[in-house]
Amino acid sequence: MRIDYHTHHNRCGHAQGTLRDMIEAAIAAGMSQIGLSDHSPLFFKEEDHPTPGMTMAKSEFPNYVAEMIALREEYKGRIDVRLGVESDYIRGWPDAYKEIYAAYPFDYVIGSVHYTDGFHVYSRNRWKQENIDVDETYVQYIRHVQEAAVCGVFDILGHIDAMKGLDVPPTVSLTDLWDETADRIAGADVTVEINTSGLFKPCKAWFPSIDLIERLAGRGVTFTFGSDAHSPGQLLHDWDAVVETLRSVGVRELATFRERRRIMIPLPGKMI
Repeated sequence: MRIDYHTHHNRCGHAQGTLRDMIEAAIAAGMSQIGLSDHSPLFFKEEDHPTPGMTMAKSEFPNYVAEMIALREEYKGRIDVRLGVESDYIRGWPDAYKEIYAAYPFDYVIGSVHYTDGFHVYSRNRWKQENIDVDETYVQYIRHVQEAAVCGVFDILGHIDAMKGLDVPPTVSLTDLWDETADRIAGADVTVEINTSGLFKPCKAWFPSIDLIERLAGRGVTFTFGSDAHSPGQLLHDWDAVVETLRSVGVRELATFRERRRIMIPLPGKMI
């Protein structure tokens, strides 16, 4: 069984293709299960649609869920469509987000830290600030990831070391902090995705790094796969390498979700 739990479509404003296009691509790839998980609206903002090129509008969210439900029924018997959303983790807002998502029949919610210090995680402007403290920026980002892990809103943590995406590395070792983070993730029993979208970014690496995957696996953390596809052609990107790496660190199962319950499946073999 090949799965992909992190996918986007044109409703978010910066991806290509429709939900139907993503499902059809999954069927063509021989997948038996596909997770749909576009960016949630920015519920912590007052405006209905403050960032048209980044997320859907608040008023569009019910339509997104309704379309997923309809497609799940339409494709039943051909492919198992799981209903998801990629949510922001914002300090002070977990309870509000949890209440919002509880009103919809999601199978899973991905929690991602996109915003810290007023900047998006992939904003080049962050690194153009005068006198920016790169190491403290990483520390604050990782603290947000820790909070996301234990807040009780999310089933999956998305791209947990995405701050490295623009290839601006810290100048000191953050090993101890990442060990602490791995401990918190394990203690919270939340799943971590292996997100391959970093291969399209300047860092040219998965989120999380292989070193961090090893640390998490050693603590018994569960994993799922998410290409973070922003077009149907990116679905399952680097799947074989992820499967091989997980096997090499002793992982034998992947996490799937139905109705917010985790269901482990055997780690599949390579694509033919």
